[in-house]
Amino acid sequence: MSRVCTERLGETSGRRFAAMARRGFRLVRATGDARATGRCRLGGTALLEPGTPWPAHHGIPLSLHAVRDTDALAGWLGDELPVRPGLLNFFHPDPDLPYDAFRARDLSGPGAGRVLPADPARAVATTAPEPARSYPAVPLHAAGVSMLPDCWDVEDGDVEFDRDRHWGAASLVLDAMGDLDGNTAGSHRAFGWPDTSYTMRVTSRDADGPAVHLLQLAEEADLGWGRGDAGTLYFTIPVEAWRAGAFGKAVAQVQCC
Repeated sequence: MSRVCTERLGETSGRRFAAMARRGFRLVRATGDARATGRCRLGGTALLEPGTPWPAHHGIPLSLHAVRDTDALAGWLGDELPVRPGLLNFFHPDPDLPYDAFRARDLSGPGAGRVLPADPARAVATTAPEPARSYPAVPLHAAGVSMLPDCWDVEDGDVEFDRDRHWGAASLVLDAMGDLDGNTAGSHRAFGWPDTSYTMRVTSRDADGPAVHLLQLAEEADLGWGRGDAGTLYFTIPVEAWRAGAFGKAVAQVQCC
């Protein structure tokens, strides 16, 4: 990766861009040799500790979209997993319910998405209350990959570029990196960098760096969820909250063309 980046971007910018690589996962349906990774899956029942309230937005129960087993992912993530939250349950409003049912037009607003951790030894299968929708359970295989940022997650100060040729760092990456610019549109991803589909930055930055990308969920026609044209659901968390295991600060964003 470092060699390719320096060949395409030059010595200085190439090293800087390659240094932005993160460890992440491709999430695909478990089939044949691609066995399920721990308890990772789409849909199904939530895996919550006894007594954990089911999350709601404006009083309406959210739908479980995915479960991630971080213990099964820890070997590849290494130091990028500063806490061991065990199981992570990802909730979001059912996209088939009318938006006005939530008294909110923006399903990326505060509280629209929730991430609830659970101790695997204590977690129990918990069925969604009505009117939350229960999606079919689909076991997932998590394949470890090194991920470069999408061009829209690169800021002008990250790399050097010829300002007479490029209007910004994104232009340089688009022009030079081609199929290696980190675009992962139309697929499920965990950690690493998200695809931002040429619309807006997902992993907004603070003093500690880009927010941590927890999960990217693309459209799933078989499961009956979609969010507009090429709609994608992202869950992120501020760096400091990630280090502290404060998953109540995780946020969800929906992007579509």
